Amino acid sequence: MHFSVIRRISGLLLGLFSITMLPPILVSYIYNEQNHQPFIIGFFVIFLTGFSLWLTARHSEGELRTRDGFVVASVFWLSLGLSGAIPFYFSSVPSLSLTDAIFESISGLTTTGATVITGLDDLPKSILFYRQQLQWLGGMGIIVLAVAILPMLGIGGMQLYRAETPGHVKDSKLTPRIAETAKALWTIYASLTLACAGAYWLGGMTLFDAISHSFSTVSIGGFSTHDANFAFFDSPALNYICIAFMFIAGINFALHFKAAQSFNLKLYTENGEVKGYVIILLTHIVIICIGLFALGFIMDGSNFIEQTIFHVVSFATTAGFTSSDHASWPSFIPVLLILVSFYGGCGGSTAGGIKVVRILIMLKQLGREITHLIHPHSDMPVKLDRQIVSKPVISAVWGFFSAYILSFGVLMILMMISGLDQVTAFSAVAATLNNLGPGLGDISSNYANIPDASKWIACFAMLLGRLEIFTLLILFSPVFWRD
Repeated sequence: MHFSVIRRISGLLLGLFSITMLPPILVSYIYNEQNHQPFIIGFFVIFLTGFSLWLTARHSEGELRTRDGFVVASVFWLSLGLSGAIPFYFSSVPSLSLTDAIFESISGLTTTGATVITGLDDLPKSILFYRQQLQWLGGMGIIVLAVAILPMLGIGGMQLYRAETPGHVKDSKLTPRIAETAKALWTIYASLTLACAGAYWLGGMTLFDAISHSFSTVSIGGFSTHDANFAFFDSPALNYICIAFMFIAGINFALHFKAAQSFNLKLYTENGEVKGYVIILLTHIVIICIGLFALGFIMDGSNFIEQTIFHVVSFATTAGFTSSDHASWPSFIPVLLILVSFYGGCGGSTAGGIKVVRILIMLKQLGREITHLIHPHSDMPVKLDRQIVSKPVISAVWGFFSAYILSFGVLMILMMISGLDQVTAFSAVAATLNNLGPGLGDISSNYANIPDASKWIACFAMLLGRLEIFTLLILFSPVFWRD
């Protein structure tokens, strides 16, 4: 293990993260707020910590190995969560404990969208902007952004990219060099953000709200600048704009890149994962619409089809935006909305959850096993997009699913031990492990009133989900630390 190299790179990455304290300071001055001090403190503490780490290892040489990449990814996300909490902790409004400040920071960076803050409408604009910015930075992964910069400093980044980047994009370079790949992904990401902000502004949002919500929409984060979330705007047009960009952000960004590069929209319609993604959304929209209609439920006079589409897309992509009180919907529907977050978006998107590509591979493997029982001598390979899925990939998918289920069970038991009831514990783990945000029971509106122990468990679950289970769990394996 190259600890000196890890320390040097971690220092550089923290130094880069300190720069993110500057935009909220600018917002504070624009709106004539006296709330810049927490961000100034954050800038100097994070920068000096990063500089100290870099200084003590600036002469270290050597390339990152795969194991080093896992350590950097995990340690850096943990340090980001702690560092990002500094402005929340030192701000007088809102007044947060250390636990709550760290919870809010990790929730933002992992694009979970769970919050302990109430009274958002009365908060300083700088704090509101900072929350949204955390989600935007965490959406594609700050490490991927850093990978586009570190090669200029003479540091290779493929190991970091493999360790942090979600989903299918791990094993395929879009361009010959990893730095170019990271830049390409961020170009698509930034372009979608600008388009989303423009659409929100034209749809009636203020410029501040449009920019803020574009950050949390494209990142599939779910933070809002209002307590009522999207219900504050009471606008079908804005709801449909949000639906469109959540849907787009839930698709593999590698596919977005290829489609933009070749100007070929058929790549979407011919992609098996996108087809599965659309089928999952449509199926659940139909089920919930039928359920609401059969139960005679009217959502405050609003269009139940619009509300159903909004919440299904929001929960399926793990964005977690709400435009009505979903927890008060009748019968099975609130639970079904939580369950749909387990699917998540496509691999290589900013969504959480298991990911559609894994679901498809498991279903195809299940079908293959059933056929094999009927026809023992048949040879039916698992295929996705007309390509045979190799056995190691299938094993890895089932390994991930096993680790996911085991982690879910352990975390739920721990949540119940910490004092939560069964419904709250189940939805809290689902909402944090899937990076969803909203839940049921005691967390239907926010996480402010649950015990501190539950919040720390939730923080671990958010990191575990954001790093796709294995990146974090592998650090607890004795084999990992052997030379």
